[in-house]
Amino acid sequence: MEALGFVELLAAPAAKRRWSDEAKGRTVAETLVPGVTVNEVARRHGVKANHLSSWRTLARKGKLVVPEEAGAKFAPPVAVTLTSEPPIVTGKIDLVIGPVTVRLDAATPATRVAELVITLRACA
Repeated sequence: MEALGFVELLAAPAAKRRWSDEAKGRTVAETLVPGVTVNEVARRHGVKANHLSSWRTLARKGKLVVPEEAGAKFAPPVAVTLTSEPPIVTGKIDLVIGPVTVRLDAATPATRVAELVITLRACA
C-alpha cells in the first residue's frame, strides 16, 4: 500500500454562545458565595472569566437580575465622608525676577502669584 498524500482537517471556529439573562444571573449568583472564585465558576460553566466579571458588573448596576443563592451576597456598601477642607500646604514660593526676590507662603493663591509676577516684570 502506498501513501497518496495527506489530509489536513481544519476546525471551524466555535459558534458564539448566547446566554439568557436568567442563565447569566444564576451564574453570577454562584460567584457571590463566600470562598468561591470567578475563575472557578467560569471554568465550570465554560465561559471566560472576563465575561463573567462583566455580568457581575451588570448585576451590581441593577441591570441583571440575580436569583437568591444560599450564602450569596455582594460586599456591603461602605459610606465615606468626604471633607471639603483644602489640603494643608507647607513650603515656600520664591519669586526671583532680576534683583528682586519675593518669598511667599505655598498656600498663596495662584492668581495672587500671577499678579506679583506681572508687577515685578513691569518694574524690572
